[in-house]
Amino acid sequence: MDEGARAAGSPVEHGQDQDRTPEEIRAEIEQTRAEVGDTVEALAAKTDVKAQAKAKVEEIKGNVRERGEVLKSRARSTTPDSAQQGGQQVVAKVRENPAPFAIGGAVVLGFLLGRLTGRKGDDY
Repeated sequence: MDEGARAAGSPVEHGQDQDRTPEEIRAEIEQTRAEVGDTVEALAAKTDVKAQAKAKVEEIKGNVRERGEVLKSRARSTTPDSAQQGGQQVVAKVRENPAPFAIGGAVVLGFLLGRLTGRKGDDY
C-alpha cells in the first residue's frame, strides 16, 4: 500500500497507542473481525436470491393456510346446523348402502360418455 493511501485513512495518535496494552489491541482486533464477519454474513444473505425466494414462498404458504383456516371457520359459523346435519346424514346413508349411489353414478357416467362419443361421430 502506498503512503498516500495510508495517509488518507484515519490518523492514529501515537500517544493513545502507547497507552494501550497488546491485549487491549488484540481484543479490539477480534471485536473488529467479528463485526466485519457479521457484516459479510448480512450482505451474503441479502444477495442470496434463492434463499430469499424460498423464504417468500414459505411466507405466502403460511398466509394461504391462515386465510384458509379463517374461511373454514367462517363457513362453519355461517352454515346453519340443519344444513350441516343434513350433509352428515347423506354421507352416513351413502356409507351404509353405497350400491344405489354407485349405480346412479354409473348411469350418469354412461349417459355422459354416450353424449361425448355421439358428438365425435357428428364431427366426421
